[in-house]
Amino acid sequence: MKKEKLIFVTNDDGYDSKGLRAAVEVARRFGHVIAIAPERMQSGMSQAITIYNPLYLREVSVSDDVEIYALSGTPVDCVKMAFDHFLKGRRVDLAISGINHGSNSAVNVLYSGTMGAAIECSFYDCPSVGLSLDDHDLDADFEAAILYGERIVRSVLESRIPLPLCLNVNVPVGKPDEIRGVRVCRQNAGSWREEFFCHHDPRGREYFWLTGAFVNAEPEATDTDEWALGHGYVSVVPVQVDLTAYRQMPALEAALGPLGDTK
Repeated sequence: MKKEKLIFVTNDDGYDSKGLRAAVEVARRFGHVIAIAPERMQSGMSQAITIYNPLYLREVSVSDDVEIYALSGTPVDCVKMAFDHFLKGRRVDLAISGINHGSNSAVNVLYSGTMGAAIECSFYDCPSVGLSLDDHDLDADFEAAILYGERIVRSVLESRIPLPLCLNVNVPVGKPDEIRGVRVCRQNAGSWREEFFCHHDPRGREYFWLTGAFVNAEPEATDTDEWALGHGYVSVVPVQVDLTAYRQMPALEAALGPLGDTK
């Protein structure tokens, strides 16, 4: 008898979000699901961890095939709690982070708590998939994200893709029959340009609300996640942790050459 797979699920929108329920729906089709997700919204937390405060883990619900727990920490705290304590010594076949409300394409991968958790899972030699839907509505329709999430997860589980493996998957808004397909692509170059709106509270103190817009540095490129999403495709970007700017190393070595060996 084949051993049942163990699938770990987390997110950054909280244990009670519609997106987590959608991720669990994907995961339960492949095996036993254990979800540990933040007690409350943790969007934009990236790889943040809790160091100076205690963490509290509580059971939310347990059934034959799905266990859900809430943790008073960040998405990466949830991953560490799972792999280093709660599931320590057990083989986790795959991890899913999401399904996020809003895309994590382009530079958003650096800010995203969803992708922070997915990347952290890959540190444990566990294939991981960060799933995001390009819709910030809390009542978003996750039908297409569930369908394509299942197809991508199945492909990962059935293939022998080298580890570490972390995929940043973004699904455009629309019904499944409106999605044009899946594109394996690269991260789009660009950055956010923020703006702070200043207001005053009833006591006259200044406070600020952050907003901004993404500036696409290569709008004509057709091999990026932004292009794929904008043209109705699910974007799949393999993510790596090495941030070394290799193309700058020769110029830097030339510039710093005189500072090399001094003895």
